[in-house]
Amino acid sequence: MRYVVLDTETTGLSPEQGHRVIEIGALELNDRQATGRTFHVYLNPDREVDAGALEVHGLSNEFLADKPRFESIANEFLDFIADAELIIHNAPFDIGFLNSELARLDKGKLAGYCSGVLDTLKQAREMHPGQRNNLDALCKRYEVDNSNRAYHGALLDAQLLAEVYLAMTRGQDSLIIEMAALTPRHLEQGAGPVELTVLRADADELAAHAAYLAAMSKEAGGEVGYW
Repeated sequence: MRYVVLDTETTGLSPEQGHRVIEIGALELNDRQATGRTFHVYLNPDREVDAGALEVHGLSNEFLADKPRFESIANEFLDFIADAELIIHNAPFDIGFLNSELARLDKGKLAGYCSGVLDTLKQAREMHPGQRNNLDALCKRYEVDNSNRAYHGALLDAQLLAEVYLAMTRGQDSLIIEMAALTPRHLEQGAGPVELTVLRADADELAAHAAYLAAMSKEAGGEVGYW
């Protein structure tokens, strides 16, 4: 399976207010391994960067003044993500901005170029409800070194997110491997039924179990059993 881990930096918080993409960083994973292929570009947004955004990513108007515009790199970017599943943290934010950039060029929406989008923020919230799930918090939780992250940077954040994603989903690989290893031969076409050995509890074990349930019932203030 081919994935592209992607991040953007922008001039502000809302494309509806005319804010633009000023940095795109992406890297390719194939079968959960980094291939070494990356896409990284700074962009001239033809507008000023908001002060609040500048504090986050440190990309100044002066730095961006001589950078290419989105239209000049759009095809290269779309080729890089073509047919891949995108992995993005807080995907609606980045997708909204990239869709806005594509709309300016009459190129449709991002969904028309990739095979799907996986939002790691949504996934993290499901796995760790009630906890902080921003990228820094996830790096700490999964022991991913983010000590070089003085500012948000699209390629650096994509690299960190790739490590976090692989750590978050490592158990899924184990489950798949275990299921494959334990696939019973009796499920194969034409094989006969499997013979199961039933081990029944003896009298002492049954008595111990009954005493355990009685103690639980007393503590719970009502009968405890099977239901």
